[in-house]
Amino acid sequence: MSDHGTYPGLSVEEAREQVLACFRPLKPETVPILDALGRVLAEEIVADMDVPPLDNSAMDGYAVRCDDIASASLQRPARLRVVADLAAGRVTERPVGGGEAVRIMTGAPLPQGADTVVRFEETRSGEDWVEVINAGPRGRNVRRAGEDVRKGRTVLQQGTVLRPQEIGMLASMGRPEATVVRRPRVAILATGDELVGIGDEVGPGKIRNINGYSNAAQVLKYGGLPLLLGFATDRADELTEKIREGIAAKADLFVTSGGVSVGDFDLVKDVLATAGDIDFWSINMKPGRPMAFGTIDNTPLLGLPGNPVAAMISFELFARPAILKMLGYPDWEWRSVDARLRMSIERNDGYRHYLRVHLHTGEDGPEAELTGDQGAGILRSMVLADGLAVLPEGCTHLAAGSRVRVLLLD
Repeated sequence: MSDHGTYPGLSVEEAREQVLACFRPLKPETVPILDALGRVLAEEIVADMDVPPLDNSAMDGYAVRCDDIASASLQRPARLRVVADLAAGRVTERPVGGGEAVRIMTGAPLPQGADTVVRFEETRSGEDWVEVINAGPRGRNVRRAGEDVRKGRTVLQQGTVLRPQEIGMLASMGRPEATVVRRPRVAILATGDELVGIGDEVGPGKIRNINGYSNAAQVLKYGGLPLLLGFATDRADELTEKIREGIAAKADLFVTSGGVSVGDFDLVKDVLATAGDIDFWSINMKPGRPMAFGTIDNTPLLGLPGNPVAAMISFELFARPAILKMLGYPDWEWRSVDARLRMSIERNDGYRHYLRVHLHTGEDGPEAELTGDQGAGILRSMVLADGLAVLPEGCTHLAAGSRVRVLLLD
């Protein structure tokens, strides 16, 4: 372990497998249904009633008996007597008899005796009469009881990711709350003597704490709860104290940035090895090769690189799937597209590269263009990026026009 220079590093897949093996879906909690949006349902939802509960009108018009309008036409309209007005949310005890109609609004229960609703646009009306000028099939413009959901039917399965339409279904079931998988708490800590707060003056040799906020934003984006711990200097005691603080706050995952390469002041992996267990600290990828992973007091810790782009990409590849697994998501794979390169790419170091690209619409599909300087500290390369083009290990040259897989960032 001490011979850092000869450690070859794991493949991305090997490292991710080790990381994900440490995580399980978290325990469920019950929350208001709007707070459940985007989360994984931890219960089965069974309908306790028909939806809709009664036959009702799908249109504004007249509730009639189909037999009374069977031969209606523009030249020979069917004239009916209007016996009631029925608004949505109201009911009437007055049945519809032969030659009669009830003026009805959308959503109002269908009166007894009626079996069809004729739209206003298909009628001519007076004070107490209506002429229907278009015959049609029995049951038109009527929503039947249970047409959407039948009582006793499972309407939402456990494990469903709740979208707005599922929230609406919960509301239709009279459920103001839902039981969902708990959101993971993710402690965020940046390290380095060079860091200052984002509102502080940047003196000689100093930079603002970018990673603390970009990584916290990634936690929020993927459904976690960030615990912002600020930053720690390159002192083992201060770093250890901050890590203990995050653990005391019951973090489900600890994410640090900086302090994981081979320099004399890179302490995260050393603290991890001393105070906990370290699984690995190098991955065969760029940017993001130096990344430590281990546990302290049974809390998994991901030590990301210090450069902003490397920290964000490493988060995407390892912290993101861990958060989604804790959230109970059945799938954490990225959406990706196959794109054609607009320029050639040269790399001679044998690592897998994740290149920031902007996507264009080409004649035969997506086209990918590098967002400029690909340095691990060039945050603008991420700002301009739609995705990450994957250059496989050992690939030294991709000519313009080559096809490349692009992991979508949004």
